[in-house]
Amino acid sequence: MSAVRRPARHFSMIRSFHLADLFTIANGFCGMTALFQAMAFLSTGERWRLDAAALLIPLALLFDVLDGRIARWRHQASALGRELDSLADVISFGVAPAAIAFAAGLDTGLDTLGLTFFALCGLSRLARYNITAEALSAETGKVGYFEGTPIPTSIVPLGILMVAFHRAMLLPVRFLSLEFHLIALVFVLSGMLMISKTLRIPKP
Repeated sequence: MSAVRRPARHFSMIRSFHLADLFTIANGFCGMTALFQAMAFLSTGERWRLDAAALLIPLALLFDVLDGRIARWRHQASALGRELDSLADVISFGVAPAAIAFAAGLDTGLDTLGLTFFALCGLSRLARYNITAEALSAETGKVGYFEGTPIPTSIVPLGILMVAFHRAMLLPVRFLSLEFHLIALVFVLSGMLMISKTLRIPKP
């Protein structure tokens, strides 16, 4: 006798989400909305849109902190949750800050190269953490430190950028007929710190 085939459940992946995963999705939502606001600023010139884009990143950070705490509180950590967290972080703390910086005026060839480097460093940082977290937590069951600065620290260069933007101090310079803004170097430095293997940051 053949086994009875159970009907397919629609939206089965969404049904498998835990409460913490919804906060992770909210993190990604903030990052995507920040991207749209940055693009809207470029098309309209309305400064409040760029400010809104920048303010959405700290909100994404709040959701990022809460999703981890909720997962630990409810003992519902999962592989899906970890992957969701990394992908949301790439958007909110890697791609979105780079896009905001471009919209703010870091748009020369060298600027965009530096911002691309920054975003790819964030991507690499998360990939390395995902594959090393198990080894780093082997003895205590918990990751004791980060190798390199965590990607949410991109909120620092973003804050510096917004202050410089509102003060019209992006610091444009020319070097060997190439134009760039010195503020872009803050993002390059942030990217370098993220991929550092010797810099160890205690994990709370």
